[in-house]
Amino acid sequence: MSRPPRIHIPGAYHHVTLRGNHRQAIFQTAQDREDLNDIVDESTHRYGVEIHAYCWMTNHIHLLTRVDEAPLGRVIHAIASRYAKRYQRVIPTTGHLFERRYHASLVATDGYLLQVIRYIHLNPVVAGLAACADEYPWSSHHGYLGVDSPRWLTTRLVMSMFDEDPRAARVRYVEFIRSSEAEVCAGITPERADAEVASTSDFSVEPRRGAGNAELEALITAMCSDARMPVSALDLRSKNQDLLNLRAEIAIEALRRGIANLSEVAARMHRHPSNLTRLLQARNRR
Repeated sequence: MSRPPRIHIPGAYHHVTLRGNHRQAIFQTAQDREDLNDIVDESTHRYGVEIHAYCWMTNHIHLLTRVDEAPLGRVIHAIASRYAKRYQRVIPTTGHLFERRYHASLVATDGYLLQVIRYIHLNPVVAGLAACADEYPWSSHHGYLGVDSPRWLTTRLVMSMFDEDPRAARVRYVEFIRSSEAEVCAGITPERADAEVASTSDFSVEPRRGAGNAELEALITAMCSDARMPVSALDLRSKNQDLLNLRAEIAIEALRRGIANLSEVAARMHRHPSNLTRLLQARNRR
Protein backbone atom coordinates (compact mmCIF):
# COMPACT_ATOMS: atom_id res chain seq x y z
CA MET A 1 0.00 0.00 0.00
CA SER A 2 1.39 3.38 -0.96
CA ARG A 3 1.92 5.95 1.77
CA PRO A 4 -0.42 8.97 1.89
CA PRO A 5 1.05 12.20 0.48
CA ARG A 6 2.39 14.82 2.84
CA ILE A 7 0.18 17.82 3.51
CA HIS A 8 1.73 21.10 2.41
CA ILE A 9 0.12 24.20 3.85
CA PRO A 10 2.19 27.39 3.70
CA GLY A 11 2.33 28.76 7.24
CA ALA A 12 1.61 25.42 8.95
CA TYR A 13 3.54 24.14 11.94
CA HIS A 14 4.98 20.61 12.02
CA HIS A 15 6.71 18.49 14.65
CA VAL A 16 9.39 16.59 12.72
CA THR A 17 11.34 13.57 13.92
CA LEU A 18 14.22 12.21 11.84
CA ARG A 19 16.00 9.06 13.04
CA GLY A 20 19.26 7.37 12.22
CA ASN A 21 18.89 4.32 10.01
CA HIS A 22 18.34 1.24 12.20
CA ARG A 23 18.43 3.64 15.18
CA GLN A 24 22.20 4.13 14.71
CA ALA A 25 23.97 7.16 16.19
CA ILE A 26 24.05 10.19 13.92
CA PHE A 27 26.43 12.24 16.08
CA GLN A 28 29.89 11.23 17.27
CA THR A 29 31.33 14.55 18.44
CA ALA A 30 30.21 18.00 19.53
CA GLN A 31 31.44 19.29 16.18
CA ASP A 32 28.91 17.05 14.40
CA ARG A 33 26.09 18.88 16.15
CA GLU A 34 27.69 22.23 15.34
CA ASP A 35 27.81 21.17 11.69
CA LEU A 36 24.09 20.42 11.80
CA ASN A 37 23.49 23.86 13.35
CA ASP A 38 25.26 25.45 10.38
CA ILE A 39 23.24 23.44 7.88
CA VAL A 40 19.94 24.32 9.56
CA ASP A 41 21.00 27.98 9.58
CA GLU A 42 21.62 27.91 5.83
CA SER A 43 18.39 26.01 5.15
CA THR A 44 16.18 28.44 7.07
CA HIS A 45 17.42 31.28 4.87
CA ARG A 46 17.20 29.30 1.66
CA TYR A 47 13.68 27.94 2.15
CA GLY A 48 12.13 30.58 4.40
CA VAL A 49 11.36 28.03 7.10
CA GLU A 50 11.11 29.01 10.78
CA ILE A 51 12.50 26.80 13.56
CA HIS A 52 10.58 27.20 16.82
CA ALA A 53 12.20 24.32 18.73
CA TYR A 54 14.85 21.65 18.21
CA CYS A 55 16.73 18.91 20.03
CA TRP A 56 19.72 16.95 18.70
CA MET A 57 19.58 13.54 20.40
CA THR A 58 22.15 10.75 19.92
CA ASN A 59 20.33 8.85 17.19
CA HIS A 60 17.56 11.23 16.12
CA ILE A 61 16.57 14.87 15.89
CA HIS A 62 13.43 16.85 16.68
CA LEU A 63 12.31 20.05 14.95
CA LEU A 64 9.25 22.24 15.38
CA THR A 65 9.00 24.10 12.10
CA ARG A 66 6.77 26.61 10.33
CA VAL A 67 7.01 26.17 6.57
CA ASP A 68 6.58 28.77 3.88
CA GLU A 69 6.22 28.10 0.14
CA ALA A 70 8.78 25.26 0.06
CA PRO A 71 7.22 21.91 1.05
CA LEU A 72 8.43 20.44 4.33
CA GLY A 73 9.83 17.37 2.56
CA ARG A 74 12.17 19.48 0.45
CA VAL A 75 13.49 21.26 3.53
CA ILE A 76 14.06 18.09 5.57
CA HIS A 77 15.65 16.30 2.62
CA ALA A 78 18.06 19.20 2.10
CA ILE A 79 19.07 19.23 5.77
CA ALA A 80 19.43 15.45 6.03
CA SER A 81 21.32 14.93 2.78
CA ARG A 82 23.80 17.75 3.43
CA TYR A 83 24.47 16.57 6.96
CA ALA A 84 24.86 12.93 5.87
CA LYS A 85 27.42 13.87 3.20
CA ARG A 86 29.41 15.95 5.67
CA TYR A 87 29.23 13.26 8.36
CA GLN A 88 30.23 10.43 6.03
CA ARG A 89 33.26 12.33 4.76
CA VAL A 90 34.68 12.16 8.29
CA ILE A 91 33.33 8.77 9.38
CA PRO A 92 33.15 6.38 6.39
CA THR A 93 29.90 4.42 6.47
CA THR A 94 27.84 2.47 3.98
CA GLY A 95 24.14 2.88 3.25
CA HIS A 96 21.85 5.63 4.43
CA LEU A 97 22.60 7.59 7.58
CA PHE A 98 18.92 8.46 8.14
CA GLU A 99 15.71 6.53 7.74
CA ARG A 100 14.19 7.13 4.33
CA ARG A 101 11.00 8.72 5.65
CA TYR A 102 10.85 11.30 8.39
CA HIS A 103 7.88 11.53 10.74
CA ALA A 104 5.88 14.75 10.86
CA SER A 105 2.77 15.78 12.80
CA LEU A 106 0.68 18.80 11.89
CA VAL A 107 0.49 21.10 14.93
CA ALA A 108 -2.99 22.56 14.67
CA THR A 109 -3.66 24.12 18.07
CA ASP A 110 -1.87 26.37 20.55
CA GLY A 111 -2.23 23.72 23.26
CA TYR A 112 -0.59 21.10 21.09
CA LEU A 113 2.15 23.57 20.11
CA LEU A 114 3.06 24.03 23.78
CA GLN A 115 2.86 20.29 24.37
CA VAL A 116 5.31 19.68 21.53
CA ILE A 117 7.70 22.35 22.85
CA ARG A 118 7.68 20.67 26.25
CA TYR A 119 8.10 17.20 24.77
CA ILE A 120 11.06 18.27 22.61
CA HIS A 121 12.86 20.05 25.45
CA LEU A 122 12.31 17.19 27.91
CA ASN A 123 13.29 14.43 25.48
CA PRO A 124 16.84 14.20 26.90
CA VAL A 125 15.39 13.87 30.43
CA VAL A 126 13.04 11.08 29.36
CA ALA A 127 15.96 9.31 27.66
CA GLY A 128 18.13 9.58 30.75
CA LEU A 129 20.73 11.82 29.09
CA ALA A 130 20.19 14.67 31.55
CA ALA A 131 18.62 15.18 34.97
CA CYS A 132 16.86 18.32 33.75
CA ALA A 133 16.45 20.27 30.53
CA ASP A 134 19.03 22.83 31.70
CA GLU A 135 21.78 20.19 31.65
CA TYR A 136 21.37 19.23 28.00
CA PRO A 137 23.26 21.63 25.71
CA TRP A 138 21.85 20.56 22.33
CA SER A 139 18.29 21.85 22.41
CA SER A 140 16.40 25.12 22.04
CA HIS A 141 15.53 25.10 25.75
CA HIS A 142 18.50 27.39 26.39
CA GLY A 143 17.25 29.77 23.72
CA TYR A 144 13.95 30.03 25.59
CA LEU A 145 15.92 30.89 28.72
CA GLY A 146 17.58 33.72 26.79
CA VAL A 147 21.05 32.16 26.56
CA ASP A 148 23.00 30.31 23.84
CA SER A 149 20.35 30.92 21.21
CA PRO A 150 21.32 30.26 17.57
CA ARG A 151 20.28 33.08 15.27
CA TRP A 152 17.95 30.79 13.32
CA LEU A 153 15.82 29.91 16.36
CA THR A 154 12.49 31.76 16.69
CA THR A 155 11.14 32.01 20.25
CA ARG A 156 8.96 35.14 20.19
CA LEU A 157 5.74 33.39 19.15
CA VAL A 158 5.79 30.77 21.89
CA MET A 159 6.99 33.15 24.57
CA SER A 160 4.15 35.57 23.74
CA MET A 161 1.73 32.75 24.58
CA PHE A 162 3.04 32.82 28.15
CA ASP A 163 3.17 36.61 28.55
CA GLU A 164 3.76 39.72 26.47
CA ASP A 165 6.42 40.84 28.94
CA PRO A 166 9.65 38.88 28.17
CA ARG A 167 10.68 38.50 31.81
CA ALA A 168 7.28 37.30 32.94
CA ALA A 169 7.09 34.96 29.94
CA ARG A 170 10.43 33.40 30.87
CA VAL A 171 9.27 32.79 34.45
CA ARG A 172 6.08 31.10 33.25
CA TYR A 173 8.00 29.05 30.67
CA VAL A 174 10.36 27.76 33.37
CA GLU A 175 7.37 26.82 35.55
CA PHE A 176 5.84 25.04 32.56
CA ILE A 177 8.97 22.92 32.04
CA ARG A 178 9.67 22.29 35.73
CA SER A 179 6.15 20.99 36.32
CA SER A 180 6.90 18.03 34.06
CA GLU A 181 10.53 17.57 35.06
CA ALA A 182 9.37 16.85 38.60
CA GLU A 183 7.45 13.86 37.29
CA VAL A 184 10.24 12.84 34.88
CA CYS A 185 7.73 13.33 32.08
CA ALA A 186 5.52 10.52 33.38
CA GLY A 187 3.01 9.50 30.73
CA ILE A 188 4.49 11.63 27.94
CA THR A 189 5.63 9.30 25.16
CA PRO A 190 6.38 9.94 21.49
CA GLU A 191 3.18 8.13 20.54
CA ARG A 192 1.03 10.19 22.89
CA ALA A 193 2.70 13.48 22.05
CA ASP A 194 2.19 12.89 18.33
CA ALA A 195 -1.33 11.46 18.58
CA GLU A 196 -3.00 13.94 20.92
CA VAL A 197 -4.28 17.35 19.98
CA ALA A 198 -4.84 18.50 23.52
CA SER A 199 -4.73 21.58 25.66
CA THR A 200 -2.16 21.92 28.43
CA SER A 201 -4.71 21.52 31.19
CA ASP A 202 -2.04 21.55 33.91
CA PHE A 203 -0.83 25.03 32.93
CA SER A 204 -2.99 28.01 32.06
CA VAL A 205 -1.96 29.92 28.94
CA GLU A 206 -3.99 32.71 27.38
CA PRO A 207 -4.86 32.27 23.68
CA ARG A 208 -2.49 34.04 21.33
CA ARG A 209 -5.10 35.95 19.37
CA GLY A 210 -8.39 35.57 21.18
CA ALA A 211 -11.87 34.94 19.82
CA GLY A 212 -12.37 38.36 18.24
CA ASN A 213 -9.93 38.10 15.35
CA ALA A 214 -10.66 41.05 13.07
CA GLU A 215 -8.11 39.97 10.46
CA LEU A 216 -9.65 36.51 10.21
CA GLU A 217 -13.14 37.99 9.90
CA ALA A 218 -11.97 40.31 7.12
CA LEU A 219 -10.35 37.40 5.29
CA ILE A 220 -13.49 35.27 5.58
CA THR A 221 -15.71 38.11 4.36
CA ALA A 222 -13.49 38.77 1.34
CA MET A 223 -13.08 35.11 0.35
CA CYS A 224 -16.78 34.35 0.77
CA SER A 225 -17.60 37.37 -1.39
CA ASP A 226 -15.18 36.21 -4.10
CA ALA A 227 -16.75 32.74 -4.00
CA ARG A 228 -20.27 34.22 -4.01
CA MET A 229 -21.01 32.31 -0.84
CA PRO A 230 -22.69 33.85 2.23
CA VAL A 231 -20.50 33.89 5.32
CA SER A 232 -23.25 32.10 7.23
CA ALA A 233 -22.82 29.08 4.95
CA LEU A 234 -19.53 28.25 6.68
CA ASP A 235 -21.51 27.15 9.75
CA LEU A 236 -23.77 24.76 7.83
CA ARG A 237 -23.61 20.97 8.11
CA SER A 238 -23.22 20.37 4.41
CA LYS A 239 -21.10 18.22 2.09
CA ASN A 240 -21.39 20.68 -0.75
CA GLN A 241 -18.02 20.49 -2.51
CA ASP A 242 -17.80 24.21 -3.20
CA LEU A 243 -18.36 24.92 0.49
CA LEU A 244 -15.77 22.33 1.54
CA ASN A 245 -13.26 23.82 -0.89
CA LEU A 246 -13.91 27.32 0.45
CA ARG A 247 -13.31 26.19 4.03
CA ALA A 248 -10.01 24.65 3.00
CA GLU A 249 -8.98 27.77 1.06
CA ILE A 250 -9.76 30.02 4.03
CA ALA A 251 -7.74 27.79 6.37
CA ILE A 252 -4.77 27.76 4.01
CA GLU A 253 -4.82 31.52 3.54
CA ALA A 254 -5.18 32.21 7.27
CA LEU A 255 -2.21 29.99 8.02
CA ARG A 256 -0.17 31.48 5.19
CA ARG A 257 -0.75 35.02 6.49
CA GLY A 258 -0.18 33.97 10.10
CA ILE A 259 -3.44 35.52 11.32
CA ALA A 260 -4.94 32.34 12.82
CA ASN A 261 -4.09 28.72 13.44
CA LEU A 262 -6.09 25.72 12.29
CA SER A 263 -7.91 25.42 15.61
CA GLU A 264 -9.04 29.06 15.50
CA VAL A 265 -10.28 28.77 11.91
CA ALA A 266 -12.14 25.58 12.79
CA ALA A 267 -13.74 27.21 15.85
CA ARG A 268 -14.88 30.17 13.73
CA MET A 269 -16.61 27.75 11.36
CA HIS A 270 -17.99 25.68 14.26
CA ARG A 271 -15.94 22.68 13.18
CA HIS A 272 -13.45 20.42 14.97
CA PRO A 273 -9.81 20.91 13.86
CA SER A 274 -9.72 17.29 12.68
CA ASN A 275 -12.47 18.10 10.14
CA LEU A 276 -10.31 20.81 8.57
CA THR A 277 -7.26 18.54 8.65
CA ARG A 278 -9.18 15.90 6.66
CA LEU A 279 -10.27 18.55 4.17
CA LEU A 280 -6.67 19.65 3.65
CA GLN A 281 -5.50 16.05 3.29
CA ALA A 282 -8.16 15.38 0.65
CA ARG A 283 -7.20 18.58 -1.17
CA ASN A 284 -3.52 17.58 -1.13
CA ARG A 285 -4.30 14.20 -2.73
CA ARG A 286 -6.06 15.77 -5.73
